[in-house]
Amino acid sequence: MKTSRVGALASSLLLGAALTLTGAGAAQADSSTAAVDYVALGDSYSSGVGAGAYDTASGSCKRTPRAYPALWAAANAPSSFAFTACSGARTGDVTASQLGPLNSGTDLVSLTVGGNDAGFADVMTTCVLQSEATCLQRINEARSFVDTTLPGRLDTVYRAIRGKAPSARVVVLGYPRFYKLSGSCVAGLTENERSAINGAADHLNAATAKRAADHGFTFGDVTPTFAGHEICSGSAWLHSVNWLNIGESYHPTAAGQSGGYLPVLRNAA
Repeated sequence: MKTSRVGALASSLLLGAALTLTGAGAAQADSSTAAVDYVALGDSYSSGVGAGAYDTASGSCKRTPRAYPALWAAANAPSSFAFTACSGARTGDVTASQLGPLNSGTDLVSLTVGGNDAGFADVMTTCVLQSEATCLQRINEARSFVDTTLPGRLDTVYRAIRGKAPSARVVVLGYPRFYKLSGSCVAGLTENERSAINGAADHLNAATAKRAADHGFTFGDVTPTFAGHEICSGSAWLHSVNWLNIGESYHPTAAGQSGGYLPVLRNAA
């Protein structure tokens, strides 16, 4: 039955790995994966802002085949793939305009959401353009929002997803830390600011993981996969501030999507 597809997929992939040496694995994995109906929701970290090669048909949502949902679909050839993630999306945008493809037959759902609700863009603008004290104050305001208001908004999104896709495996992915501390950067934000921004990302991830777990969803932590590839690392998978394309600032590059996000989805799905 359809509700068992994701479980069957996991078993079949394990069997496929065992049979690879005999040459019998590929067809088994392909046939089981093809049974999955996958819907990708969320904000710019899911649509792929920063990775380039945007689909012009997606307009300001800036979806790209270099984003982790499209990469997973290309590698696994699910029976259906709906990609509704959109740049700038908040929790209310997901519930209002992204849930259309979900139904009782949906097997897999992925999403990133919450960063825009918490004021991600305003925090970074404040920290880049204003004083350290103002930056730290704005970060504390965002942390307070995460504590008091965001959990209820996440609950609303998660209940809506479960209501429309009652049998789906739902993978909620988090956000990376932005900075390698004591790294290679010689200008820009202070080390205190970088540390506070990293701490705020951890705080947001912890709150999101708690709400996801309470709804029976899987949380995908991308902090480990981005480790060593933060801004100031010398091998960054995140854009720093880009004055020529400000919208891509502090978003994953194509390498961040394929090396930072895709493995986490693959392991969780």
